[in-house]
Amino acid sequence: MEVHVAAFLLQLINWVFGLYSFAFIARAFLSWFRISHYHPVARFLIQITEPVLAPLRRYIPPMSGLDFTPMVALFILWIIERVLQTVVLMLF
Repeated sequence: MEVHVAAFLLQLINWVFGLYSFAFIARAFLSWFRISHYHPVARFLIQITEPVLAPLRRYIPPMSGLDFTPMVALFILWIIERVLQTVVLMLF
C-alpha cells in the first residue's frame, strides 16, 4: 500500500511541476510571437507565473534586453521538484 502512495505522490509531483514548467516556457514564447497580453491564454500564463517571476526580477535585471528570470525560475522549480521527490522517497 505504501508503495502505491509513494508512486502516486511522485507522479503528482512530476505532473504539477511539469505543467508549471510548461507555463514558464509558454510565457517565454509569448514575447517571441508578439501575442497580446490581453489574449485570455496570455493573461492566464501571466497570472500564474508572475508571482514567481516578479521577485526574481528584483535580483536579476535584464541583460541586453533579455529576461533570464524564466530560466532561473525553471532551475529553482527543478531543484524544488527534486527535493520533494527525495522527501517522498525517504518517507516511504
